Parts: sequence; structure tokens; C-alpha cells
Amino acid sequence: MSVLVWFKSDLRLDDNPALLVAQESSACLPVYCLDPDQFRTDQQGMKSCGQRRAAYLLDSLADLDMSLQKLGSGLLVKIGSAELILPQLCMQLGIDQIICHDEHAPDEQALVQRVASALPDNIRLISLQSNALFAHEDLPFSREKIPQVFTRFRNQVEKYPPTVKALAAPERLPGWPAGASAFPAGQPSMADLGLLPAGDEPRSSLPYIGGEMPAKKWLDDYLWVSQAVRQYKSTRNQLQGHYFSSKLSAALAHGCLSPRRIVHELQRHEQSLGANESTYWLWFELLWREFFRLNLGLHGKHFFLHGGLNGGSPPKGNDQRFCDWSTANTGQSFIDACMNELNASGFLSNRARQIVASYLVHDLQQDWRLGAAWFQQQLVDYDVASNWGNWAYIAGVGHDPRGGRIFNVAKQVEQHDPDGRYVAVWSR
Repeated sequence: MSVLVWFKSDLRLDDNPALLVAQESSACLPVYCLDPDQFRTDQQGMKSCGQRRAAYLLDSLADLDMSLQKLGSGLLVKIGSAELILPQLCMQLGIDQIICHDEHAPDEQALVQRVASALPDNIRLISLQSNALFAHEDLPFSREKIPQVFTRFRNQVEKYPPTVKALAAPERLPGWPAGASAFPAGQPSMADLGLLPAGDEPRSSLPYIGGEMPAKKWLDDYLWVSQAVRQYKSTRNQLQGHYFSSKLSAALAHGCLSPRRIVHELQRHEQSLGANESTYWLWFELLWREFFRLNLGLHGKHFFLHGGLNGGSPPKGNDQRFCDWSTANTGQSFIDACMNELNASGFLSNRARQIVASYLVHDLQQDWRLGAAWFQQQLVDYDVASNWGNWAYIAGVGHDPRGGRIFNVAKQVEQHDPDGRYVAVWSR
């Protein structure tokens, strides 16, 4: 049997069940589709994927291609829509089956369904659980009864802990199907996507480029070399620096690391060096990620509505104040410094994200969805569930039982940047 492995946000060899299935086939074609629509400006003047995330993605694809070549394969990257490209490849090369990971967000689920519907009857599409922390069948509740408050979710998961098992990477892969070698080799560039090169940003706190190998090296550094994870709870609200936070979100968002592998390594660290409040807090944050993913799968498009999950009434503004916020021209020096960092580097600390989100919604009275869309464009580590879930949480239309979070900027500055060092670094 000849298979096509459709890579999406699982750009790794490790803990990738699709590759373990594919290694038993007679021929295997790994494919990634770069949809040009992701890089085009929409009616609101924003892109689904901006310059910094696109650069990280291209680095990740190049890294994956090199890793696949070592196994006797390689990655075919095509520019275009998956629903057009994948059926054509299957019919052209006599491929019997497409294997991919499942999706939890409605647009991505719809794309998988369109690809499946475009296939002839003799070609199957199989989707596997891949990027979740827990297998659905191992959860202590049904998918329809996911707790809607994080604390309740965490308590149930920790009382009845599901198995967390990371799979080993394949040791070999079959070669490409006959005829596939005629496709052009090499990886696309930023210019191919209609984007300018990202360039270096020496002030950035993100310590590694895209790809599974850089991500694994950083995880090893964070857990074992620097052991910075052991201070995570006390440093996680800092605004900048090399080790103040785990910096694992970008690798998770692109699938260069799986959450299961991170937990496996974290547990190994705790068994060797002892658990503490900080190592627990990394687990705690991974649970937040899983909470948002599961609830996005449950609520679907309601996750993106102005009134959120419960029909709330947050501000509806969409005017110059949003433009000033997004371009770091509010006149509030701390907010502008945060937005300068986001726009220049594609990264922002968790504390800074909460402050600028609260400022946009509660101080400037703008639609929270504008901020979520701007983050989607700018962030290297954009994750659909975490991004939109956290913005709705701040706006009071998500999973916050307190009805939203309002941050006093002056108080936050006094607490987190009292000497103005952060503002000095990221002021124009």
C-alpha cells in the first residue's frame, strides 16, 4: 500500500503516529501544503499568518525535510490548497491512503473534510489523534461534558489521571512512490509566499528558530542543562529574558514538539531531580492548553463569536484606537513597548499579553476579536485554541467564572517594570 502523510501542525518525527503507520507501507510521500490565502491581507487589513510565524514555519519545514531524508524519505512542500493538491497527487501517483492528524478547530476540521470529499472512492483518508495531551478515551469525562471552568477540569484530570505516552520516532521510512521524484526539490522562500525576509531581532526573548531539532535542544537545555524549569513559577511573570519562561509555545503550536513528549521529559526530570512547585506549574500550563483545545472542539464556531460562549456584551469598538494599539501608538509607554516587541519579534510574555489585551478591550473599548486576530497574524506561537480562548477570557465571554479580567496598567508597570528597563528596550 502506498500512503501520503499530510503534515499540518505536527512537524516532527517524534511522537507522530502517522509516521509509525506509514513505515509499514510500500511507499510513503510526506507532503505539506502552503495555502497562499494564509499570507494574503483580508478585508480587515490582516493576514492569517504574518512574517515572523511564516519564517518560523519555513525553518520548521526545512528541518523536517532534513530529518525525513535521513530516514530515506523527504518532505514535498507544495504551494496551494490542500483540497486541490492532495487528491491530484494521490491519483497521479497511485496512492491508496492519506494519513493525517485530527483537528479540533472548525476551519481546520472543514479542510480535512473537503480533502476527504474530493478523493475518489478507492482512496481513503485516515485521521489519527496526534497533538493532544490526552487520548479522548482516557479522559475522566465524555467530550460532551468537559468541565467549563479550568479548576474543575484540572481537579478531575489530576484525580483520575489519564495515561500520557509519547511514541518513539520511526527508524526508517519507505521511499517516495514511483514518479514522485520528478517533483522539484527544495524548500520555498519567503518571497514565494509574497513576504519580505523576517531578519534578525536581537532583542527577542525567543531563543531558538523553528524545527524539531532546535526545539528538542531547547527543551533539553530548559529541563536539564540550565534547569531553569525549577524556577519557573517565580519567573514566569517576568517580561523578558532567556529563561524566564519555558518558551515551548512556538514548538507546540507548529507541532515541532508534542505535549506528551514534554510531559514525559518533565516527569523524568522530576524523578531524577525532584518535583517542586515550579515543575508542577509547567504541567499546570500544559493543562490550560489542553483545556482550551478540548473546549474549542466542543464549542466550535461559538469560540469566535463577539458574545462568546454565553452571549455576553463586551465592547464593539473598531476605530482609530485599535489602529493606535496595533501600531504601538497609544501614547501609553508600557503598552506601546509591548506592542513594539510583538510586532518586531513575533513574541510577547504571557503577562504582557494579558495587560495589552485588557487595555484594548477595557480601556480602549475595542472588539476583543480584533486583538485576537492581530495576535493571530503577529505571533510566532499562535495557537488557535489558546489565543482565542485567552482573549475571550480577558473580555469576559469565555471560561472565566469571574466575568473577565481588567488589569490596571500603572499597577502592572509598578510591579513588573518598576525601573523601566523593559520600556527602554522596546521603545522606538
